[in-house]
Amino acid sequence: MLTIIKDKKKFAILFFIMLLIDTIVKTNLPWPYRFISKPPTIFLIILFYYYNHTATEGRNYFWVMLALFSFFVADLLIINRANVTLLISSFVVYTIAKVFLCFRFSHTSDFKVSRLIPFSIVIFIYTVVLVLYIHDGLGSYFLFALFSYFISLLLCQFAYLRKEVVDKKSYLFVLAGVLCYMVSEGITIINTFKGDVLYQDFFIMFFYGTGIYLMVYGMITEKRIEPKNYF
Repeated sequence: MLTIIKDKKKFAILFFIMLLIDTIVKTNLPWPYRFISKPPTIFLIILFYYYNHTATEGRNYFWVMLALFSFFVADLLIINRANVTLLISSFVVYTIAKVFLCFRFSHTSDFKVSRLIPFSIVIFIYTVVLVLYIHDGLGSYFLFALFSYFISLLLCQFAYLRKEVVDKKSYLFVLAGVLCYMVSEGITIINTFKGDVLYQDFFIMFFYGTGIYLMVYGMITEKRIEPKNYF
């Protein structure tokens, strides 16, 4: 098993098989069965990062492990979506996980502000449109949803600002992972506060699992490069 976890290609096959199994369980069986199919999926990602990470700074490893364990807890909490307390608690823990990833992706290198503005505008418009679309169903959760998506916006920005600080492969994998995660998060929120989305269970699981995998893969293959000085 350890050999598979350390082999990136074999692990990818194993992970997406487990993700498919969990998706099938979610769409065809009662929710208690998810306590069997769900934990192994995210736990595999934790092991994948643990055995393959190359972080030279201890705090980077620390932030990622905190984020992954937060995702693990949130995944368990959200299984019983009918329980409002557990559902909201899962959203809180997911938000905490995103904060940890923000710390991981942050850096002190200089960057070109003009390059950040167009990207931020696009992500901001996406966030505003989504929040306005589900506004009527949010009720007293409006401020919480706004704050959670504000953290998602920060996460996107930090992932975007890794450009020219890390190698291109790591940068693209992490950014694609963050965007996939945001798509999954958006579908989940629409489904929770607005109504059903076509093939929602499949898309939520596919984009969520793919997003986490791409982010972790991008981090374990990361190579730091000397950033350009724009000032």
